[in-house]
Amino acid sequence: MKTETSKRGLYIGATAGLVLFIFVGLLPSSFVGGVLGLKIASYLLGSSVETALLSRAVVGLSMVTGILATGCAFVTGTSLIGWGIGRLTFISKLRRLHGSV
Repeated sequence: MKTETSKRGLYIGATAGLVLFIFVGLLPSSFVGGVLGLKIASYLLGSSVETALLSRAVVGLSMVTGILATGCAFVTGTSLIGWGIGRLTFISKLRRLHGSV
């Protein structure tokens, strides 16, 4: 029962984090990753970034990296919150069962 309540909270938190990331974090993270990619490409290839394949690859890779990093942060954070809530729920059920406080 202990792991069941904690796991349920963890899964609910992960689902909420994924939905929150899709609605709130997907577009800004791709923008930030793209801007960082442009900065990196201009640093590596010179001040004017042309439409060459390498510069596009650098920008695309940084956009994907930004999206993945932000998604991991959203899902991990809300999963930990959900796990904590599930754990607190289990502890409160135990205290009610055993009659303490």
